[in-house]
Amino acid sequence: MAQIKNVIFDYGNVIFAIDFLKTQQALSDLGIANVSDFFAHKGHNKLFDDFETGSISPAEFREGIRTFANNSSLADQQIDDAWNSLLIGVSANNHDVLLDVKKKYRTFLLSNNNKIHYDWIIAYLQKDFGFNNYDDFFEKAYFSQDTTMRKPNPAIFEMVLKENNLDPQETLFIDDSPQHIEGAKKAGLHTLLMDVHPEKLRDFLAHHQLL
Repeated sequence: MAQIKNVIFDYGNVIFAIDFLKTQQALSDLGIANVSDFFAHKGHNKLFDDFETGSISPAEFREGIRTFANNSSLADQQIDDAWNSLLIGVSANNHDVLLDVKKKYRTFLLSNNNKIHYDWIIAYLQKDFGFNNYDDFFEKAYFSQDTTMRKPNPAIFEMVLKENNLDPQETLFIDDSPQHIEGAKKAGLHTLLMDVHPEKLRDFLAHHQLL
């Protein structure tokens, strides 16, 4: 990919391992019915869109979970624990991989995220790796809850391009979600669908001649 000068990474299941099935089970255990329709990799209830775009607060999100579970007595911690069960951790030596990619390209992070997950991830990074954010690994990290937009909306990709003066024809986006890949294509970006576990990120990038 000689023409590529910029790489935008997704976070979940590209750099950081997540497990949708584990969270489906945890939400089911809270009392939510038809959980595979409520929350899944390729689609979910509007509650999650609203939370990931910052349209609702953590308290409002938790209240939404109580409503769908039909259980007003669920404690905040019970809900947070179920929701955070999605988060497994950074795989293999992916922080080193990111530093190697940054030597060759301008790199950015673009993640659909939310306040509860973000706070858990930051605490995890501080505890396990001793750093407070992703400033060392990317030129800039973008999280949906701070932008009022989320992938696959082409506008969120266009915002990253515009703010950083990136040419879409020189920019590659890597994500594990086909629907997000389609949104990036609409914004004119080159794309790669991450089809291996995050622990294979270095191999994936090498296979596509990015490292």
